[in-house]
Amino acid sequence: MNWNLIFKLSLLGLVMAIGTVYFIPSSVEPFCWLIIFIVCAYVIAKKCSGRYFLHGFMVSVFNCVWITAAHILLFDKYIANHPSEAAMMSKMPLPDSPKLMMLMTGPVVGIASGLVLGLFAFIASKIIKKAAA
Repeated sequence: MNWNLIFKLSLLGLVMAIGTVYFIPSSVEPFCWLIIFIVCAYVIAKKCSGRYFLHGFMVSVFNCVWITAAHILLFDKYIANHPSEAAMMSKMPLPDSPKLMMLMTGPVVGIASGLVLGLFAFIASKIIKKAAA
């Protein structure tokens, strides 16, 4: 496992975490993540010699730590800029503890996105190998 690469790629998640708090709207966020996933998958396929899926999965696990921490630590600013998320949280379990709810759902989202990024990295490894051969 290339932990150094995983950490460096996860810094894109830290950028997104801060960005989503301050200036990236929810409507644009999925497109930003798609670009990040494609870039990460390409870099993993180029720099790693195996375990592509696991590398992608671990990048997303690290990402979920950055994102969950930023959204909890900067909660008031995040909620002020994301009224639809605030409304959604009020209808979920633990409406009186939105930070706890974020802490509980963050890892679930991290695992789900890890499966996606892992798949992207695995597919990229097949495409890049074919192109290089």
